[in-house]
Amino acid sequence: MESFFYSVEGGIARVKFARPGTLNSLTFKVYRDLTDLFYRLRFEDEVKVVVIEGNGRGFCSGGDVHEIIGELLTMDVKGLLSFTRMSGELISNMRTLEKPIISAVNGIAAGAGAVIALASDFRIFAREAKIAFLFQKVGLTAADMGAVFLLPKVVGLARATELLMLGDSITSDQAEKIGLANKVVILQDLETEALSLAERLAKSASLALGLTKRLLNNEWNMDLATAIEQEATAQALMMQTRDHREFHEAFSEKREPKFEGR
Repeated sequence: MESFFYSVEGGIARVKFARPGTLNSLTFKVYRDLTDLFYRLRFEDEVKVVVIEGNGRGFCSGGDVHEIIGELLTMDVKGLLSFTRMSGELISNMRTLEKPIISAVNGIAAGAGAVIALASDFRIFAREAKIAFLFQKVGLTAADMGAVFLLPKVVGLARATELLMLGDSITSDQAEKIGLANKVVILQDLETEALSLAERLAKSASLALGLTKRLLNNEWNMDLATAIEQEATAQALMMQTRDHREFHEAFSEKREPKFEGR
């Protein structure tokens, strides 16, 4: 069975989970294939935006109980550490990919599935969708795959503590209220909404988007003076790009700019 369905059109890469019968639970192979894909995508110049999609009734229910959790119980510390580092590598590859990632959350996003959505740059929820960081409910720390690092930066420390320590699922409306969902739409509009956003981003200046994502990552732990200096340096470099010149030419000629990512 394939780990996911993959296609590229118009600068948009679509990654659709391929295990709807198990709410798209993750296996060792799915983890590895996703991790490798998000590493390769940094070299795929034709891809400007990535959309991650659920399949069937769920987005991603996390690690498969039998194919992952059952197997992990037979491993020694070395094997366990190899796995946890790989799952963390997936999230690292998503965050360091200097291209926007959109998660279209159609149903339950739980455990590792919730962290995959969290690590995306945009999260669009169907009204029926729910999300749960339920690690503690299976006897594990919620400090997994970068969740403890990422979630407080999205929803604040107090709310992140509640979500991570209680492990309760929250609705799409609650996710939108706390900033975890960028937008909530009816299920029938989810694909259209995600692709519309992807198309808008694909037409943007990709170098500028990539650098913005890099600085969003880099500046999380900087002091203000260091951040301002980094932004000054980055902006001076961007002012020399062909895309910036294209904006000026398009404005002067009263037309839409055609950015080429250079």
